[in-house]
Amino acid sequence: MKYVANSGKYSNCKYRRCGESGLYLPVISLGLWHNFGSINVYENSKNMILKAFDLGITHFDLANNYGPEPGSAEETFGKVLNDNLKDYRDEIVISTKAGYRMWKGPYGDGGGKKYLVSSLDQSLKRMGVDYVDIFYSHRYDKNTPIEETMYTLSRLVKQGKALYVGISSYPPEETQKAIDILKELKTPLLIHQPRYSMFDRTNEESGLFNLLKEHGVGSIVFCPLAQGLLTNKYINGIPQDSRANSNSVFLDKSAITEEKIEKVKKLNELAKMRNQTLAQMALAWILKGDTVTSAIIGASKMEQIVDCHKAMFNMEFTKGELEEIDEILAEKG
Repeated sequence: MKYVANSGKYSNCKYRRCGESGLYLPVISLGLWHNFGSINVYENSKNMILKAFDLGITHFDLANNYGPEPGSAEETFGKVLNDNLKDYRDEIVISTKAGYRMWKGPYGDGGGKKYLVSSLDQSLKRMGVDYVDIFYSHRYDKNTPIEETMYTLSRLVKQGKALYVGISSYPPEETQKAIDILKELKTPLLIHQPRYSMFDRTNEESGLFNLLKEHGVGSIVFCPLAQGLLTNKYINGIPQDSRANSNSVFLDKSAITEEKIEKVKKLNELAKMRNQTLAQMALAWILKGDTVTSAIIGASKMEQIVDCHKAMFNMEFTKGELEEIDEILAEKG
């Protein structure tokens, strides 16, 4: 049966203008970092992508090395796009990245022109598209002149392979340089993708978000739920099917400390008082005010996407709630 998108999807989602651009992003975006690779069940991956779109989540965040295996998340997304969402391509924002190790040898990693151009060409083929909406430099590469990296991003836009450019995980000083160079090249920096959550406020404290706002650059944060710690998943121990129990390099059991679990339990009680799940409150906290354009969620089940989506309908906090959250996060075990 041919897929037909939910006709009411846009009335069920909130969107924010990305910096000073003309692009709007849903406040919740779906990331394909995990659970969309060749090792995963395709039907589940497809159903999650289609469910997100039906909820009005129009932005799908990928990278060349997402999987596993590297590249297979783009292949999965490309198949879903071409089999089910082809008629809706103009209603979808696709982003991908390059910067981390993708293939062997000296040309499969970093911020050099040869790697970035080759990588985007490969990504376009894997997804079966002519262009992506956003192409990111996935990380700052100290071994490549930043001018080379930014020039390459600009050229890819001018060649029509990407509509906008972004950077991810760049420190504030290098972010300022990227902004200045891209401005000179007439390809303004659209967006920055940093890590940010209740448990990791490094980029807030460094002044990164203030810098982005000053220059009209959008922000989309990854790991807003701290790899699942800011959900109900670990309150009663580590589940057998959890990422922490799968020898994941992204979330080690040692990160789930008794001190953090105590904080999670207290945050969960506050979330209940707000008639939210903990995940919903953690996302709402990220999205309060206008600092962050969008938050990227990951998911292994459709139900998780539905749950996170509801966060956008209760993003206001009282002064007392914010103070209580800060007090909980500051507590020492």
